[in-house]
Amino acid sequence: MGKPVPSTGNAPSPLVVNISARHCHLTQEAVEALFGKGHQLTPMKWLYQEGQFAAEEALTLVGPRSRVISNLRILGPCRTLNQVELAYTDAIALGFDIPLRKSGNIDGTPGGMLMGPEGFFEMPDGIIRAERHVHMHPEDAAHYGVAAGDRMKLKIGGSCAVTFDEMLVRVDESFKLEVHIDTDEGNAVDLKPDTPCELVK
Repeated sequence: MGKPVPSTGNAPSPLVVNISARHCHLTQEAVEALFGKGHQLTPMKWLYQEGQFAAEEALTLVGPRSRVISNLRILGPCRTLNQVELAYTDAIALGFDIPLRKSGNIDGTPGGMLMGPEGFFEMPDGIIRAERHVHMHPEDAAHYGVAAGDRMKLKIGGSCAVTFDEMLVRVDESFKLEVHIDTDEGNAVDLKPDTPCELVK
């Protein structure tokens, strides 16, 4: 949920690098517990990946010792599991010790309490720092010579130039070429709309 930046090279698709700020994915059951029976998420802003949106609805995450993050954005549509994605800085502020995980891999992760306008929902697990990753269409994967589950590097130029290793490759027919890094990573490299970025195998 940031601004796309230009890429270099002759890839079949333009590379977009976005900062994915803290957010959560919810099941319909959780949405109804927090916002009322039958409630449906309302799209506020459509995201770069087809069919994904930032919802108008937001909630409060309650951490250890009653520390909170308010206005935590929900991304839709609803999923089959509940997951909160934070940067390490967010987790430290809340008092959480969260693992670095691929999205959806929540076994053994900490949980927390979500608070909405109509009620509470307790998550037994599902709070993670999401691994930096790149979404790819199969044509993009073929161009870069990679497959789902492989790792790449993201070279970021500019005044705070850095190369991020261990960029997880995710491939699907529905995906557009897009890298997601979190706010800690984006702030560390001072990511701006004109920052040059390049994917390297």
